[in-house]
Order: sequence, then C-alpha cells, then structure tokens
Amino acid sequence: MIKTKRQGIIVYFQHMKNVRQIKKHGHLIHASKKLKYAVLYVNEEDLEFKMEKLERLPFVSRVIPSHKPEIQTDYENAKPDKAKQYDYKMGI
Repeated sequence: MIKTKRQGIIVYFQHMKNVRQIKKHGHLIHASKKLKYAVLYVNEEDLEFKMEKLERLPFVSRVIPSHKPEIQTDYENAKPDKAKQYDYKMGI
C-alpha cells in the first residue's frame, strides 16, 4: 500500500452556500461559518493546479497553501516526562 502525499489548502470565500462548489476540488476537512474559510486536502502533485482553479472562482477571495509539510516534526532535545512514562507503563 502506497501512501499518497497530501497537503492542505485554506480557501476563503464569501458565502457558506459556496462550500458545495469548493468541496468538488478536494477532501473537505473543515468549514468555518464565522470566518468564512474552508480547509481542503489535495494530492501534492495536484496542488498548484487546484490552487489556480480555486482562485479563478468568482466567490473565492484568496487561497493559501498549508505550511505543515515544511515544518520540522522531529525534535532533537525532546525529553519524555517521567510521570507520563510511569502512567504509560501502568496502562492508565
């Protein structure tokens, strides 16, 4: 089984009714009514194409790629908490 690389896109729109059209361009994770944005996941190889296509839609105000793949997640000096290690050994 091969895992496909995916990346998030944040799409800002004008009305909640536009979420239906946005949903067609990727896997919808979250849509905020108050702040009027949606988070989509798309394949990394389709990222540029999908962003251009979304920006062309009349109701989209801006499209921003997620920066999560660029962030380092391996920490060098991460020391485990002694209390938590004890709890994990106990099965809590």
